[in-house]
Amino acid sequence: MAVSGATALGGLLGKLGVDLGPSLAHAEALKTRYAKESTTICPYCGVGCGLIVSTMNRNVINVEGDPDHPINQGSLCCKGQSLYQVATSDRRLTKVLYRAPRSAEWEEVSWEWAINRIADRVKETRDKYFTKKDDKGRVVNRTHAIAALGGAALDNEECYLYGKLMRALGLVFIEHQARI
Repeated sequence: MAVSGATALGGLLGKLGVDLGPSLAHAEALKTRYAKESTTICPYCGVGCGLIVSTMNRNVINVEGDPDHPINQGSLCCKGQSLYQVATSDRRLTKVLYRAPRSAEWEEVSWEWAINRIADRVKETRDKYFTKKDDKGRVVNRTHAIAALGGAALDNEECYLYGKLMRALGLVFIEHQARI
């Protein structure tokens, strides 16, 4: 009875002009077809999930999990999935802002000025508080006035260079987010 009813309904729909035959499928070109792809690491937590970022004309057009990455194998958490919106948001800061000591206002400065200011402050602090020898006359070459904290997005090679630089500056307090 059910088969007879389905057959009758199919015949009726066919008489009314509804095509129940197989339809032709077509694929549209992917928006990332001509994009440049770069791999990177998610900046949010210490897990280090791999990402593929697609750019076209220096603009991010897609962010997705890297299926070849050994940690996340293409999957992303909700924060990682939102990275496209972070990269393309009109609320994202695109210029360096600086607030002078005891000032309530932020001012726009150049990258060159900001990097030179940071370098000058690090050198000034290191020179002022550098200890060549301890109380017993032993050579220590260190400073306790600067501490460094690495970020989750650093890979092993970057962490190695980061650690070498901090030790070359004589820092004692060196930490990395992956250990916290």
